[in-house]
Amino acid sequence: MNTTAPETTFSLSGIREQFPALARIHNGHPVAYYDGPGGTQVPRPVVEAMNDYLYNHNANTHWGFPTSDETDAMISASRATFADFFNASADEVVFGQNMTSLTFHLARALGRGWQAGDELVVTELDHHANVDTWRSLEKDRGMVVRVLPMDIESGTLLLDELPALLNERTRLVAIGAASNAIGTISDVAAVCRMARDAGALSFVDAVHFAPHKLIDVKAIGCDFLACSAYKFYGPHIGILFGRRELLEAADFPKLRPSPNNAPDRAETGTQSHESIVGAGAAVDFIASLGQGATRRERLADAFDKMHDKDDALTKRLWHGLSAIPGVRVYGPGPEAQRTSLVSFTVGDRPSSEVSRMLTDSGIFISHGDFYASTVVERYGVSEQGLVRAGISLYTTDEEVERLLAAVERIAA
Repeated sequence: MNTTAPETTFSLSGIREQFPALARIHNGHPVAYYDGPGGTQVPRPVVEAMNDYLYNHNANTHWGFPTSDETDAMISASRATFADFFNASADEVVFGQNMTSLTFHLARALGRGWQAGDELVVTELDHHANVDTWRSLEKDRGMVVRVLPMDIESGTLLLDELPALLNERTRLVAIGAASNAIGTISDVAAVCRMARDAGALSFVDAVHFAPHKLIDVKAIGCDFLACSAYKFYGPHIGILFGRRELLEAADFPKLRPSPNNAPDRAETGTQSHESIVGAGAAVDFIASLGQGATRRERLADAFDKMHDKDDALTKRLWHGLSAIPGVRVYGPGPEAQRTSLVSFTVGDRPSSEVSRMLTDSGIFISHGDFYASTVVERYGVSEQGLVRAGISLYTTDEEVERLLAAVERIAA
């Protein structure tokens, strides 16, 4: 297995060459992919790593023959990669089918140690994978769920109201690092600190945050954090960070013969080994775009470069859409702390109709509520839905201008 990071520079044309999907033509137009917040395209090095595993190393774990040993080593290497990605330890990295499955699994494990009347805090701004997973404990354990509201004007959480929701019965605060619907970046470090001061645990949904900002679980101060590799150029797999002592203590539902050490005790059954390998390759692909002596340093440099590029395109898109009569944009403005997406509506047209019309121009874009249905309800557009344009690593100036021109035609 080649663990050497590929030599790549931060050249947009060079980066785009790594994504075969960008060669697709639809209705005579090169496809512009704006669906990154729901899942990015995948570069060659990631697919090649997965192919290499399946063609040359495929086996189950811990059986002592060469391909099994190689599988063990490749999984361990991916854990080490995500330890660098999270600024954590390899034994604090858990793999699973997706973030939702991992969060349900964790909620069941923690809930076994909680009592009826114990309390949880969720927010109005979050994807429901970080709301309904914890709400399931209302029915299963008789717990009480309190909700931190959002301010509809700014698209941000009312963090000043959090202390009033915390008390001696609070067991966990669940918060999203960034809104997948409107791009808000929340001060999760402050929330985790308040939870810790109240004697509660903290869980951070970093699924939408991870493609845009380098995660640092030590700086955040969280107890658990989850993300999904397919949001940052990897395969469909979820990854959970958990403090080792908490993973060791949580009462995870598990088979009697399965390992009892962290992180293995939090993983059920045979994993998607090829996806674990591919997820590690996705992190290494991002790291290859930066400079530095260590993988963590290269990741930090790459994320800074991605932010500079994506922030400029996001501002152009926000201002361009805002200038089109009949178009309304949602969430924090472009000068606020936010990710590189812009959600909008075009008059009273259903978002699904706008999406279909944009497809005619070779623009692939997502629509609906994105499982952040409370946010869309608060804006009063549940039936209409939002159109969500996500800026990704491979998005160009020309693609932004093409989207603006297409929306202007629809709005006319």
